Formats: sequence, C-alpha cells, structure tokens
Amino acid sequence: MFDTVRKHQKLMQFALMLVIVPSFAFFGIASYSDFLDKETDLMKVAGRPITAQEVDNAAKRQAERVGGNLQIAQSLQFRQAILNELLQQRILGFAVSDLRLQVGKEALIKSLQNIPQIRALYKPDGSFDDARFKQLLANNGLNEEQFYASQAFDLKISQLVNSVARTELSSPKLSEIISTLYETERQVQALPFDAKNYLAKVNPSQEELQAFYNANAKLFESPEFIDIEYIVLKADPKEDAKVFSEKADQFANLTYDQSDSLKPAADKLKLSIQSQKGVTRSGPSGISRDHPLANPKVVQSLFGDEAVKNKRNIEAVQTSPGVFVSARVVVFHPAQTLPFKDVAVEVKRQVSQRAAEKLAVSAAAERYAELQKDPKNASGFGSAFWVSRNKPTNLVGSALDDVMSVNPDQLPAYVSVNTPGAGVTLYRVDQIRQPTAVDAKVHKAQSQQIQALAAQSEFAGFMTYWRDSAKVKTINPLKPPSTGAGS
Repeated sequence: MFDTVRKHQKLMQFALMLVIVPSFAFFGIASYSDFLDKETDLMKVAGRPITAQEVDNAAKRQAERVGGNLQIAQSLQFRQAILNELLQQRILGFAVSDLRLQVGKEALIKSLQNIPQIRALYKPDGSFDDARFKQLLANNGLNEEQFYASQAFDLKISQLVNSVARTELSSPKLSEIISTLYETERQVQALPFDAKNYLAKVNPSQEELQAFYNANAKLFESPEFIDIEYIVLKADPKEDAKVFSEKADQFANLTYDQSDSLKPAADKLKLSIQSQKGVTRSGPSGISRDHPLANPKVVQSLFGDEAVKNKRNIEAVQTSPGVFVSARVVVFHPAQTLPFKDVAVEVKRQVSQRAAEKLAVSAAAERYAELQKDPKNASGFGSAFWVSRNKPTNLVGSALDDVMSVNPDQLPAYVSVNTPGAGVTLYRVDQIRQPTAVDAKVHKAQSQQIQALAAQSEFAGFMTYWRDSAKVKTINPLKPPSTGAGS
C-alpha cells in the first residue's frame, strides 16, 4: 500500500501503517479504550488517546520485523519514530472519517486478491478455502467483519493520500526553468588568503597566551572518566536453556538486591570480577565491538547518578544473546582543567592560528576593496575553470551559492567567502554560458525531484490542516521505557 506516495516523494520517508503493523491494530476496527490511566496518555487525536503501551507494543512488533532485536525497541529515538507514525495514522484516520470516504465492492475485492496470504488460500481447482481463512483471522484475533472493515479502511487511506501525492507544479515550464538554472555555467578564478600563510607573521607574547588560556579554560579540560569493575555471565553452548535462564535471573536479582557489591553474584555464580580503567562517556578505548562494555546502555548506566554518586551496581544488561553484564563505579574522576604547562604548545597553536586568520581576513578585505575600484585587475588570481550547480567542481556551500548568485549583467564580479578557521577566498566571475549538450537523464531526474518536493510541500500543508482539525494535543512526553533486570 502507498507505493504511489513513496514513488513520488521519497524525501518524506512516508512509511505509514504497513511498515509498523496492519492497520486494524490502530484504527476504529477495534474499540479504543477511554478508561486508561491518563498518566499513560501521550497524545490525543480528536479526543482519543495514543498511550505509552501502544507505542511500546508497536515498537516491539516493528523491532521483530527488522530482525528480532528487541533492544532497539527500548531506544527513545526509535519509540519516538513509532509515536510519530501512530500520530500520522490517527490524523489520517480522522480525515477519512470526517470526509466520509467510500470504497466500492470491486475495489475491495481487488485489494483482497493482492494480499499474498489471501491468494494462498485458493485451492488448485480455484475454490477458496473458507475454513483456513477463518482460522487465519482467528489467529490474529479478528472475525470476518473486522477484517473486511480494516481492508476497506486501508483503501480509504490510500485513496486520500494518493490524491495528495498527485500534486503537480502549476506550470510545467517551471521545472524546465529550474533545470536550466542548474545547468548554467560560470567561469571562475580563485584567489585564496589562507591563514596558514600568515603564521610566520605572528608571535604571541606570554601574556597573550596566558590570557587566552584563562578565558578559554573549557578548551583545555580533560574529560571525566571512571574506573570500574564488572562481571559477565555467558551461556555455555552445551547448557540447557532453562538452566541458563535461571542463572540469568539469579545474576540480575543478586546484582540488584545487593547493589553495593558485585561479590555476592560473582561468588554465587562463580564469576570473576574484572576491572577497566579510564572509561569515558564514549566508552572504554581499545576494546572490540562485541565486548560487553562496548554496549551504549552499559556505559550510559555507569554514568548515572546511582552508579557515580552512590556507587551502586548497574542493573544487569543483556548485551547480546546469552550474555549479561553488571558493573559498578570504583572511582569517579571529574573533568578538570589541565595545567597551563601541560597545554602550552596547544595554547600557542590556537592563539597563533586565530591571529593568522585575522591577518588573512584583513588582507582579503583590502584586496576586495581594490577590486571594487578596478574590476579588470585580475592579478594574483588562479587559472579559470567552469562551474555550475550540476558540476560544482571544488566549490561547495556558500562559495557555490555566492558565485552562482552574482548579477550576470555586471561582469566581472567578485565575491568574498570566509571559511572560519582557514581564511578567506576571493572569487572572480567573468563569463556565463549555457552548455552545448544537455544530459537528458539528469534533466529528467531533476524534474522528478522538483515534482517530489512540490508534493512534499503539499502533503505537509494537508497534514497541518487535518492535525488542527483533529485538535491534536500533547498530554505527556514520551519517556524511556522502564527496564527490568536483564533487559
């Protein structure tokens, strides 16, 4: 479903309902509960809530669809994306209901026949296996009425969204004009004023260096780090799964209940207590990707208040199938400003670089002023080269924008582009031309992209209108899920 939308506007990343779960899990096919604890409501669309439990369930289902890694379902970023999808679905559902869209019988039958699971229910003689069909529905907690209603609802959503996705530019010529602008070439010469070429002219005094160090102490801090100890429980390939599950429960319970030490769990399960020094917020250095301490959740927990301030064991974390880890902070080393003598070389480098950059900027400004008075004086500029938005060569960002924006009626023209930390480059533009040959494939691709952007803009306005109409309200922010031991 929604192939047309994805085809016309890839930039929208418009996954919608089939990416998460079948639509009947969310819309009016099964009744919404109006009696849930309000603290669990995240948002409301037309007075109906989207709950934290719905987000959690959808996140788990989607995680299973992409490989079964349930840890991804715990990610706040992943769950926020799921919430956004659910919200979009609810808004579209409200729009369908408000517009009273209808689906014909023939369209519904055709849609059903496109479902692989339904096609598989036809017998070799062409008859339909009604018993298997009902069993399939029962396995998903549905009856026939609910299923047919859900499919009709999907078609209404498709009808609504596809109508928006068909947006075209008001003038077909506009796309052609934009492509032509992208093809237009300009002859350019460059005159760089690099800060590095002015370093020999600067010699900061000791007072300047000390003053810079005092004013920018944050630049010379060593990051906070911790020394830790940890234990790891690994499944033995020959071990019975039930036995290991019991061990994992013991591991989680002991490290949590006796959180002031790892020794009780280590002694009970015959595990060695290991140590790791110099762990920063980005994790330990020099370890493999599959090392238990390389897990971001472990590192994040170790820098939490309970671990740092109270020296508590972190809750057991399953870092991979059959591997659990718990750890505790032994020593916390706060961030501290390094002594001047230890960073004197770096202080001088930074002060010198900044002074050299000021000289470069000043020299560029002086040369630019001269060129405004005498535009035909091109001394010092490099060899000429041709650029366009389709073929920018080595020009990027503001340099390309400024060069392509000069007035074609006032050539030669000059632009000054500042690159913070590096210096300034002056560009001279003295000719403009259209290429003799046009790449038809590039032309077509640009036209399609322009149409997609127009559709994206139209869809954004469409969703804004229906979001307002549905009186969408944010009730509570989405929070990280509560994690149990071993999660």
